[in-house]
Amino acid sequence: MKSGGVAEKPMAEKQAEEKSTGRARGIDRVIALMEHLHSRRAPTRIADIARDTGTPRSTMYELVNTLVEARWLELRDGDGTVYFGPAMHYYGSDYLDSVDLIRKARMEVAHIAETVGETAQFCTLEGDKYLVVLNEPGRRMFRISSEIGIKVPIPWTASGRLLVDHMSADEILRFIPPDDFVLPDGRRIAQDEFLEDIRRARTQEYVRTTALVDRFTTCLAAPVRDPAGRCIATICFVVPADTTEEAQQVMIDTLKASAERLSPGR
Repeated sequence: MKSGGVAEKPMAEKQAEEKSTGRARGIDRVIALMEHLHSRRAPTRIADIARDTGTPRSTMYELVNTLVEARWLELRDGDGTVYFGPAMHYYGSDYLDSVDLIRKARMEVAHIAETVGETAQFCTLEGDKYLVVLNEPGRRMFRISSEIGIKVPIPWTASGRLLVDHMSADEILRFIPPDDFVLPDGRRIAQDEFLEDIRRARTQEYVRTTALVDRFTTCLAAPVRDPAGRCIATICFVVPADTTEEAQQVMIDTLKASAERLSPGR
């Protein structure tokens, strides 16, 4: 016992804690490495990853070597860059095949993109952000798409207005960070207009937004709902803003029918 009446932990317990803490730090660093590559979406120099994640360079090289052997990562172009390896594709494919809703959505998104000829997406929430899970380009030479797996502020999207439509106005404003109402070009989305969009969406069962993140783009989204009526995902089209009203209405009807097919137990 130390002076002052504070008991020391047994040596074996301290060593076990240190080992556990070291292992946790190692796992945290692997997660940070994966998140960094995902956010960059391009091969990256190992030294840059170490710097940006705050990991000692020697530790990062050791982690990379281990993950390359496991095919989680692969070295690229002989220039010291590294990126995701083939094993990550297999794991991702296994995950997609194991989730019934996503498996069905893959077929649905491909079907409506081919039928209508426009970019189709399947989207969800991750935390307080919107996320594109599936993206199927349309037949246009000029294609509009969003990157899969990149978190985007909810107010920037049509889908976001549906994904929070089960919340009260106060809950929505507490849930969404205030800065997320500011668009990339500095324009601010008025909170009362955003809430009105959500109220309208509850009755229309679709949302249409134009010129938010991209001034030349319109997004149309319909809700995929669980048996209780909560929006758990959306299916949407991303189209040029000058698409005719008649064509957009056809797309809205297509989305609503598709969302109904995907909604479990409804």
